[in-house]
Amino acid sequence: MIKIMKKFMETDQITEIIIGASFEVMNELGAGFLEKVYENALLAELKEHNVFTEHQKEICVWYKNNIVGTYIADLVVENSVIIELKAVSKLDPIHSAQLINYLRASHFETGLLINFGNPRIEIRRLFNTVSSKKRRA
Repeated sequence: MIKIMKKFMETDQITEIIIGASFEVMNELGAGFLEKVYENALLAELKEHNVFTEHQKEICVWYKNNIVGTYIADLVVENSVIIELKAVSKLDPIHSAQLINYLRASHFETGLLINFGNPRIEIRRLFNTVSSKKRRA
């Protein structure tokens, strides 16, 4: 039980760092760039915070013990939080569904959907509440 509580606290700390770094990127760049610019800027900002971050990480999608495809996560932080970046005028429910599917496929518990498409940054924290299987990333 103690290990579980510690993991949640660590994940909360990681997401706090990511959210702070996202605001820093938005304050510096503002809205209007392509998604890739924000991805690269957020990657650089997270490196400044000494947070292990992988970008464009390939993750396998499993179906009944078979790999049936792969997807590319924009960013994976500390091997525990998936970040899906957008630069759109408005987040749609499909964007949340996309991240939830990524969480289920990877068996990660926490994801952040971050939209840099408006002058006011939009951040949604989503959780994988379905999968209790071991992660196969």
